[in-house]
Amino acid sequence: MPLPEAMTLATVDGEGGPDARMVLLKGVGEDGFRFFTNYEGVKAGQLDGSGSAALVFFWAPLDRQVRVRGKVRRLDAAASDRYFATRDRASQIGAWASPQSRPIPDEREELEKLADEAAARFGDEGEVPRPEHWGGFLVIPEQIEFWQGRGARLHDRFRYIREAAGENWNITRLAP
Repeated sequence: MPLPEAMTLATVDGEGGPDARMVLLKGVGEDGFRFFTNYEGVKAGQLDGSGSAALVFFWAPLDRQVRVRGKVRRLDAAASDRYFATRDRASQIGAWASPQSRPIPDEREELEKLADEAAARFGDEGEVPRPEHWGGFLVIPEQIEFWQGRGARLHDRFRYIREAAGENWNITRLAP
């Protein structure tokens, strides 16, 4: 299945307006779900402002969906550095070059010029350091809902809600 790690990230702006976009899951563990982005972009501002987010994974060929709601925090610099070092060089250069979410002239040449300038700054070899304006976020799940499509629209749905202590989950079957 192409891009099984693709997920919809839903946020809200300062006025409570919803926003959503596709991002790639880059890690999951007991602590939560990780993804990386430009800290100067719209999504990062919304995440920092609200401190919460929702994720949706949808795998149409499997007729399955997973929804996640939780608190959000930035990953520490070391975690962001580790992931950044695994990216291909062109993507590392792109992180330096893109003024994410900001208007640029209509000509694509302006964006390519920024990428060429960033590439020239670091040369063809050696390490490309992570820019300060780029890093990771962790979505710490408070609710996770699993949905499995079934015939006659009698789908299976289970919602897990984390207990206040944070270690156990209450599980509830939901009507479709």
